[in-house]
Amino acid sequence: MSELNFSDLVQPVVLDKKTALRVTVLGGGSFGTAMANTAARNGCDTMIWIRDENIATEMNNTHINQRYLPDYTLEASLKAETNLEKAVRDRDIILVAIPSHSFRNVLQQIKPFISSQAVISLTKGIEAKTFSFMSDIIRSELPEVPYGVLSGPNLAKEIMAGMPAGTVIASDSELVRYAVQQALHSALFRVFGSDDVHGVELGGALKNIYAVAMGMAAAYKVGENTKSMILTRALAEMSRFAVKLGANPLTFLGLSGVGDLFATCNSPLSRNYQVGFALGSGKTLEQATQELGQTAEGINTIVQVHARTQELDVYMPITTALYEVIYENAPPLNIAVSLMKNGHRSDVEFVLPHNKV
Repeated sequence: MSELNFSDLVQPVVLDKKTALRVTVLGGGSFGTAMANTAARNGCDTMIWIRDENIATEMNNTHINQRYLPDYTLEASLKAETNLEKAVRDRDIILVAIPSHSFRNVLQQIKPFISSQAVISLTKGIEAKTFSFMSDIIRSELPEVPYGVLSGPNLAKEIMAGMPAGTVIASDSELVRYAVQQALHSALFRVFGSDDVHGVELGGALKNIYAVAMGMAAAYKVGENTKSMILTRALAEMSRFAVKLGANPLTFLGLSGVGDLFATCNSPLSRNYQVGFALGSGKTLEQATQELGQTAEGINTIVQVHARTQELDVYMPITTALYEVIYENAPPLNIAVSLMKNGHRSDVEFVLPHNKV
C-alpha cells in the first residue's frame, strides 16, 4: 500500500486576490519556510525575507529551500526577498521566524518600515541575559504595533508533507487572532486562538528543554515507562514555572503545551532532540551543535530558565539536572536521579493544597 498523502485529498483554500492578505515571513529556516508556504498556498500575497542573495535567487528559480527543506517543492507564488524594506513595508502581517539571539536586532531594523502591520513571533525561545520572551521584545522595540505569538506541535517537514496539524495564535487582539487564522488556517492546518500570550509562549520555549532531555534518554535506550515519566514531570515543571510568571496553567493542556511537548520530545526531527541525542552519545555540546547546523533553542533556554528558577525559587529538577550535566560535567545519571527525588509530591500540579515536599 502506498503512503497516504493528505494533501492529495484536500484542495487548498484560495482567497479572493482583491482581498488577499499580504504576508511576510522574516527568516528562511525550516519553520519560517513552512509557514510562508502555507500562507502562499492559502492564496496570500506572500514573501519570505532571506539575508543571503544567492539563496534567495536559488529559491525563486527552483522553488526549493535547498538548505532546510530540500525534499519539498514550494508554492510558485512564494517570493524570496533580500530587501528588508520591500519585504516589510505596506504588508498586513509580519511573521518573525528569527532565532532568539537575533530577534531584537531584526525588529530594530524593520522599525522604520512599520506602520500598521501586525507582528507575530514564530520563535520559541528566550533572549539570553535579559530573559525576555519574544512578545516582550516586540512590545519593547515596536510598542505601538498589534502583536501575537504562534506556537504548537509544528514540525516543518510534516507540515510540508501535507500531514494534518494544528497550532495556536495567542494575542490580546481579536483582530490579530482572526487575521492570522485567515492567513494560515486550512483544511490541513488548523489555527486555534488564545489570549494567554505568555502561557502559549512559555509552552513553546520550555518544551525545548525537555526535548534535549528526551534525546539524551533515547541515546541511553530507556524504556517507555521512563519516557512517559519524563513527559509528565516535564509538564509539571512547565506549569509550575509558568504560573510563577502569571500564565494560566490550563493553557498547558492544549496544543501549545502538552501537544508541543509530546511532538518535540518524541520526534527525531526535532533539533533539540537531536542535540540531546548527540550529548547522550558522548559528544560535546560544541560537536553536537556544529553537526546540527541549525539553532537548538533548548540549549540557551536551559541556561536562562535555570538561572530564573533560582531567583523565583521554582522546583524544576529536570532542568537543574540538565544544566549540571551539560555545563558542570555532572554524570547523565543525574537526570534519572532527579526524576526519583521528592516522591511525596502530588502527581498533578495544583491539585493538593500542600504540594511543596
